Amino acid sequence: MAYNYILFDEADGVATLTLNRPAALNALTTPLIEEMIHAVDRVRDEGTARCLLMTGAGRAFCSGADLATGGATGADGSGPVDAGHRLETHFNPLLERLFALPVPFITAINGPAAGAGCSFALAGDIVVAGESAYFLQAFVNIGLVPDVGATWLLPRLAGRARAQAMMMLGERIPAATALDWGLIWQVVPDADLMTTARGLAARLAAGPTKTYSLIRHGIRECLDASLTEALAVERRHQRAAGRTADFAEGVTAFLQKRPAAFTGR
Repeated sequence: MAYNYILFDEADGVATLTLNRPAALNALTTPLIEEMIHAVDRVRDEGTARCLLMTGAGRAFCSGADLATGGATGADGSGPVDAGHRLETHFNPLLERLFALPVPFITAINGPAAGAGCSFALAGDIVVAGESAYFLQAFVNIGLVPDVGATWLLPRLAGRARAQAMMMLGERIPAATALDWGLIWQVVPDADLMTTARGLAARLAAGPTKTYSLIRHGIRECLDASLTEALAVERRHQRAAGRTADFAEGVTAFLQKRPAAFTGR
């Protein structure tokens, strides 16, 4: 697939996916989502990238679905529409793919992350934001409900009270507030955003990738699990981690008092 609305490159084990409609604040259209799905599937299937980094071109991460092109509904707004259709066919499959990735996923948030863009931003395993970034659940402002996993993700990150107010008031949450609420990992000066994010991505790409996969999937399984169920997940994943070459290398490196040389196997 030729990419017209995203940039995608891979170097030193890090795949970088950049939403590339800067004039529209990287608003999401059906073709753009299709390109994102294709790129994420490449990361999953080709097996050469050991970390995915996602950001936006220009002065925004993503302003959400492009209402001007019917990106939220697939229609022109002239009559009744199925506002959930594109969720089923495009937006939700992309979110599921991001959560299911076998490698770590970092998001670097430059400027606004609104609507569906907010969900994709906060889906990162590690979320780094520039000081000018903000997060917005804009749905109520146009008479829609939050989607693309927002009602599942936000209460787990920020708690019910903050998530519900964020959704019902439709107000911007600045990066510093998002950090205080536990929505994101780190806030850095705008000029340092990509250097910081790339450094984190490089660090993860050089780490025990299979273990990272078990960690990210284990957290998702245990979010809705009982203690007994969570202990069973940990036991299953620890057995898998213990069989990796990276575990053997990590122990050997520890005993030899040297840095581990992980290979992702």
